[in-house]
Amino acid sequence: MSLENAIWMLTALAAVVVLLTRMRLSAEHAQAGHAQIPMATVNAHTITGVVALALWVYYLSSPDDLIGLVALAAWWVEVVIGVLILARWLPSGGKHAADSVEDSWADGPSLSILGHVGLMLGVIFFTYVVLAGKIA
Repeated sequence: MSLENAIWMLTALAAVVVLLTRMRLSAEHAQAGHAQIPMATVNAHTITGVVALALWVYYLSSPDDLIGLVALAAWWVEVVIGVLILARWLPSGGKHAADSVEDSWADGPSLSILGHVGLMLGVIFFTYVVLAGKIA
């Protein structure tokens, strides 16, 4: 598999994570985690993800170092928001923790852990690709 194909596949997977996070967390009353995630946070995650994705696809289509760096910055903001959502969603045992509820996706946050840790690893790879000048 070529590097270019791997980058495009990871880009598609990143889009899936952004979309599925939006779909899963947009139903505030049926979130499977231990804490309700405010819609403002979900909206910030979605908007940042769409902006990062658009900039990244533009960068891959017509490489420009400045666009690549801006896209990376957007991806890192997206990762931070996603990890903060994930951290809030995990059981803390604190006074604000509520019982988990099941949803039609999975029991608890395991699917989100997979998606967000995978996205973080993908963004680390994107960072390497941009900073090492692997996109021609």
